[in-house]
Amino acid sequence: MKALVVPSGFGLDNLAFQDRPDPAPGPGQVLVRVRAASLNYRDLLVAKGVYNPKQKTPRVLGSDGAGEVVAVGPGVTRFAAGDRVIGCFMQGWLSGPISDAAAKTTLGGDLDGTLAEQVVFSEAGLVSVPGSLTFEEAATLPCAAVTAWHALTGAGCGPGKTVLLQGTGGVSIFALQFARALGARVLVTSGSDEKLNRALDMGASAGTNYRTSPAWDKWAREQTDGTGVDIVIEVGGAGTLESSVKAVRLGGHVALIGVLSGAGTFNPLPVLMKAVRVQGVFVGSRAMFEDMNRLIAGEGVRPVIDRVFPFADAPAALRYLESGAHFGKVVVAV
Repeated sequence: MKALVVPSGFGLDNLAFQDRPDPAPGPGQVLVRVRAASLNYRDLLVAKGVYNPKQKTPRVLGSDGAGEVVAVGPGVTRFAAGDRVIGCFMQGWLSGPISDAAAKTTLGGDLDGTLAEQVVFSEAGLVSVPGSLTFEEAATLPCAAVTAWHALTGAGCGPGKTVLLQGTGGVSIFALQFARALGARVLVTSGSDEKLNRALDMGASAGTNYRTSPAWDKWAREQTDGTGVDIVIEVGGAGTLESSVKAVRLGGHVALIGVLSGAGTFNPLPVLMKAVRVQGVFVGSRAMFEDMNRLIAGEGVRPVIDRVFPFADAPAALRYLESGAHFGKVVVAV
């Protein structure tokens, strides 16, 4: 089988396709023929050696994947050949709070990832594909969707709440869909008027272009009669966190997810003075994944896919993701 690997040298130019022996499932394991994998900003960081400069290599890249079960190992009871499944990002985080042990079971980092024709998963590290979704759609769920779901539900999102989203990448678009399904009002920032219009068409109440109107925290407060929003989905990191804290209400919630804006400085005093809760969100558990899938099935939520690349063009797909031109998710058909 073929797999896309990070070899001994980091960098997108060094990514390589390797021929590897077809894997076989051991006790408690499931062999999956991968049909689609979606890309995350994390995959770029792993490939470049930024995510973990001490990353063991070679390592099969990819955090998200969906496919069909080919075979199961001894003792497996949750799945059978032919089942449509999705891999959980953390194979060992099943429910409850995250643990050190679970955090060391990440696909495409601690373990070989999903950009391969066949992958062996733990039986416990799989969920079923919601019946209405294609493999390409299902492959978008493990990181971006579960992260958005965890962030919103952990912040008490629901009717009467206002959520502020940064950008229109995978996490933010899922957060828009889930927040609307949960009954919340959604505000969106973007550097593209075209993307803002698409977000408005999807149910966002208002949007602003942070390039032409950089004081988006003031805009968010104006949209809430000066009070501030209840929840911010913070994907920028240090470069945008100060504005997020300004935008949120007293006692509000900032879900800290990404580092897209790079390095920056941050004054923690407003967090104290406004009693803001800043919560780091590192994807989520299998139980969260299954709860989210029930909402997807019940509400008919369909993931937004920007482009689907063939497996042979996976490095080009990563470069496209890096460009920031996407709206929603970038997928590789395997």
